[in-house]
Amino acid sequence: MEWETVIGLEIHAQLLTKSKIFSGAPTQFGAEPNTQACAIDLGLPGVLPVLNKDVVFMALKFGLGIQAEINHKSVFARKNYFYPDLPKGYQISQYELPIIGKGYLDVTLDDGSEKRIHITRAHLEEDAGKSLHEDFLDLSGIDLNRAGTPLLEIVSEPELRSAREAVAYLKTVHALVRYLEICDGNMQEGSFRCDANVSVRPRGQSKLGTRTELKNINSFRFVERAINYEIERQIAVLESGGTITQETRLYNPDKNETRPMRSKEEANDYRYFPDPDLLPLIITDEMLKQAQSSMPELPYQKRERFMAQYGLNAYDAGILISSRDLAHYFETVVKETDGQAKLAANWITSELLGALNRNDLEITNCPISASQLAKLVRRIGDNTISGKIAKTVFEALWNEKEDVDAIIEKKGLKQVTDSSAIEKLIDQVMAANPEKVQEYRSGKEKLFGYFVGLLMKESQGKLNPQQLNESLKKKLQA
Repeated sequence: MEWETVIGLEIHAQLLTKSKIFSGAPTQFGAEPNTQACAIDLGLPGVLPVLNKDVVFMALKFGLGIQAEINHKSVFARKNYFYPDLPKGYQISQYELPIIGKGYLDVTLDDGSEKRIHITRAHLEEDAGKSLHEDFLDLSGIDLNRAGTPLLEIVSEPELRSAREAVAYLKTVHALVRYLEICDGNMQEGSFRCDANVSVRPRGQSKLGTRTELKNINSFRFVERAINYEIERQIAVLESGGTITQETRLYNPDKNETRPMRSKEEANDYRYFPDPDLLPLIITDEMLKQAQSSMPELPYQKRERFMAQYGLNAYDAGILISSRDLAHYFETVVKETDGQAKLAANWITSELLGALNRNDLEITNCPISASQLAKLVRRIGDNTISGKIAKTVFEALWNEKEDVDAIIEKKGLKQVTDSSAIEKLIDQVMAANPEKVQEYRSGKEKLFGYFVGLLMKESQGKLNPQQLNESLKKKLQA
């Protein structure tokens, strides 16, 4: 039987505020346990929550970024469940009336095609604390620093059909919230994480299969691996005559497997009701205007501009706009190379990003400044060095952090462009290989590459490739 996968993602983006959603407690990451939870976060008697206006502003920016319906009236509700890291016994969230309604994002897939993924809703809520299970001698510790941290939960329609599609969508949302500067997107610190709802059904069937929820996955690679494992597991269960249990499962990256955590609750299990301590949230036209005026150039807008302004293809433009910092780096390089955009794009998407990935670095921590990479691109463009020699300069730039011109001078890497010097070297190589010259002139034109290789070896790669090819062809054909 052929199976079809159905995936929907619930993404939790921690909003980039200095204080919590309903209190003035700080949200700084890495503080000592239980030093950033105040009486409001703990739900102590006699305290009342007060909504942080910045979280509303950030949610509106996201809604505008996904062309969504903005609900002018939304309501906070209590989501009741009992867990050690939830001190109040309920979580303040939004249920029937969220702040952001239906919207969409266009996602570029691996084959270059685009797919529109619809977003059901995005609602505000507070985070819970964190249970710690290590270093407590078979006990658990509770850190309530995260309790009350503002989250925007972004819920997609079940329109994703593979793990790769899910990751592409997740990366698109990740780029958007960083462009909007409403979330730092740090997955290692838990600022951006997702739950994946996964089910399978016979291909062609319209009814959805029973889904499982994969909880709190915090890296793109683990999202893909967890979903693929769960797809294979569900298919194996169904093909052996079993049934899928609706449940929440945890992914273990060390074993690359999912395991049951708890049975999956339905909405009625949480006994939602409007929070009596919080008034309905009313969005005015003035608030929307303020959010609209603060909107930056969005990723898809920047990609279209890069293609039109710099002549880039969709693939390269898509890579360069994947983060706001990378896009800024690229445009700085282009500005300082007198518009050599395609050459700059090639070096950034291949050599630079390759080196960053190998060293597990972000563009913000890149050892090579945009100005130095621009100078490297200029030296290739003015034929001071060849593209091949430029890789040697790039490596020295990365490791030694010197100036491009100083590296070229110190290592003697300047390209030979003197026609007489090139012709003299060609004559020497031809004189040393008369049989190969005769074979070429007899019709073995593939030997041209052989001569190019010899000449580049003799010159340590310093000959200008275009001049070399032109001169060599003339002399071999003479």
